[in-house]
Amino acid sequence: MEASKKPVLYTYFRSSCTWRVRIALALKGIAYDSAPVNLVKDGGQQMTPEYQAVNPMQQVPALKIDGITLSQSIAIIEYLEETRPKPSLLPQDPKKRALVRMISEHIASGIQPLQNLTVLEQFGEKKQDWAKNCISRGFKALEQILHETAGRYCVGDEVTMADLCLVPQVFNAGRFKVDLTPFPTINRINKALLELEAFQTSHPSRQPDTPSELRV
Repeated sequence: MEASKKPVLYTYFRSSCTWRVRIALALKGIAYDSAPVNLVKDGGQQMTPEYQAVNPMQQVPALKIDGITLSQSIAIIEYLEETRPKPSLLPQDPKKRALVRMISEHIASGIQPLQNLTVLEQFGEKKQDWAKNCISRGFKALEQILHETAGRYCVGDEVTMADLCLVPQVFNAGRFKVDLTPFPTINRINKALLELEAFQTSHPSRQPDTPSELRV
């Protein structure tokens, strides 16, 4: 693929939603160009008219690919799965596929939005407590679900879209000082996934826009 034809990912190093997409791109071996959007600098670069033209919701990620622009990480991952199916991130078995989607949405819809930047700005000095409570409550349910579905990873022994959602959310939990002791299954799966190259290369500490003091 010519350089000019490579997908363009609008990204922020610490965005958990964007990290999900970075993992998918890495697992599928899709080369792309990064277009960093700093969510805090200058009042948030996502608020500019230029970026609003890319994503009217003024959020990351957005992915320009195949002549279209997609936003929303789950929709992007589903598109990559449908157009670049190998390696697969959704099981062939309909029941397992439904479990993967359920777990993904549990995180992407039921936990992450409650502690994202836009929401936290409304809580001022109480934002840390709010984030911790939202993540802990979500993880309590997720731990129960994973106790039934997990093998080595979230659903069985193959990496799926659910795992792409889990790891960034555990990273967020660490940022907000959530005690992970009550969630041994989440902890175990997260550690196993972080051993994989795609999860390492896509990590927030290794992105082009990662501040130097946060790099590894």
